[in-house]
Amino acid sequence: MLCHGKGAFVQAARGDHPRNITLLDHSDRTFHQESEPYSDKWFKLGNNLNQRDTIAVRRTVWGLLKLICPAGDYDKEIVGKCFEYALEVRRRVKEQLKKIGGMGLYDVHFSYIHLEDSQERFVSVPEQSSGALVPDGRLAPGALHTISSGIPEMPGIYRIEIQTIAGGGKVSASGSAPREPVRVAFDYFKANSSRISASIKPGEQDSHLQLVELQNAGAPQSFTLASFIALCSAALGRPVQSQMAIMGDMSLGGMVMQVRNLAESLQVAFDAGAKKIPLPISSVGDIPSVPGELFAKFPTSFYSDPVDAVFTAIGVECGKC
Repeated sequence: MLCHGKGAFVQAARGDHPRNITLLDHSDRTFHQESEPYSDKWFKLGNNLNQRDTIAVRRTVWGLLKLICPAGDYDKEIVGKCFEYALEVRRRVKEQLKKIGGMGLYDVHFSYIHLEDSQERFVSVPEQSSGALVPDGRLAPGALHTISSGIPEMPGIYRIEIQTIAGGGKVSASGSAPREPVRVAFDYFKANSSRISASIKPGEQDSHLQLVELQNAGAPQSFTLASFIALCSAALGRPVQSQMAIMGDMSLGGMVMQVRNLAESLQVAFDAGAKKIPLPISSVGDIPSVPGELFAKFPTSFYSDPVDAVFTAIGVECGKC
């Protein structure tokens, strides 16, 4: 015995006993060497795991195998379940770290590959929405999803819904919608509705805008352009394209502004299930900051002004509404 008495046990647990450290390290390395060939015989980890993720997952798998099958008599099914559990636990850690920020924390699409059939299995966590925030299919006219930085400078996804009734050309807002961007969007809508369609009569209807925070990111900092597009969609009776998320903003005079935190915003859109992203032309210079694999997931389109953004969002050519 290398440990004698309670004091020696505590000393070894703290890592203060050099002889026990040697024994534990040797035991750990021996088990890893024995179990790794079996796990690598049947599975390998996906490309979205970085070095720390890989080490954490493998050590969890090894620890589970040692507890479940101390004699080393495990089979493919047991190893596979251990991989799924280890990936789920590691992804849960990354989902929490993701809230801190940083592009390096957004790779959470963990997977493992069955070497027998080369099929990749992605592992999710039950408490996540699994991309259902932006559902497939077109929304009602006046409804859309938008990505914006919230109060803590972290991007989040929001849903805008607009209802119109006969009235005298007024706008109101509810939920956590910031009132000033809504007012600016409505003023621009009234002044430029004829550029969208001659059928729009902004002075003959009232609009009510509701904002829904889908990720509790706080009040959006970029909201004017998305509100303008939603107002036009409601007035035209035309929905935006399926699984689209609006990015970018506009000034009082109609100048479009680039997306803040483009890489993080695209990752949020992808995680939420968005498939199409219109971007302002001013954000072209930020594209090199986006990982190529992430940018390739979207059939991205670009717009040069707010009116162009409306036609891009609803999927028609300018002047055909």
